[in-house]
Amino acid sequence: MTAVEEKPTRLISGPGMLLVWFYGVMVVGAVSRSAYQIATDFQRAPLAYSLSAVAGLVYGFITYTLVRGGETARRAARVCCAAELVGVLVVGTWTLVEPSAFPDATVWSDYGMGYIFIPVLLPLSALYWLRKVEARQRAAA
Repeated sequence: MTAVEEKPTRLISGPGMLLVWFYGVMVVGAVSRSAYQIATDFQRAPLAYSLSAVAGLVYGFITYTLVRGGETARRAARVCCAAELVGVLVVGTWTLVEPSAFPDATVWSDYGMGYIFIPVLLPLSALYWLRKVEARQRAAA
């Protein structure tokens, strides 16, 4: 079997499976919430609802890359988790500094307080897990 034909290294073994579960829950929560809000009352808080939709898409992509596995997926997941963390920190800070910009909450408002701070803890956990997987793969090579 050549390197091209090798099966991708799984990223969802052990704690990685828990990450996939949490990201899956966040996909459903963010996408369903934003879809409903955009469909019913978009003019009330277009920025907040659009940011929630973006969060749902980011969560979906990260879930996909974790399930897909392999080196390319791991790198893509790492970049997306870092972007997610930056988004949570920027939007979380923005909602505290300028609350009038957000007439309604986003998934990332107040660093994810409405979601028990999972939006800020999840990318930190995922980045840590992906780093451990990378170190384990380097050690095995």
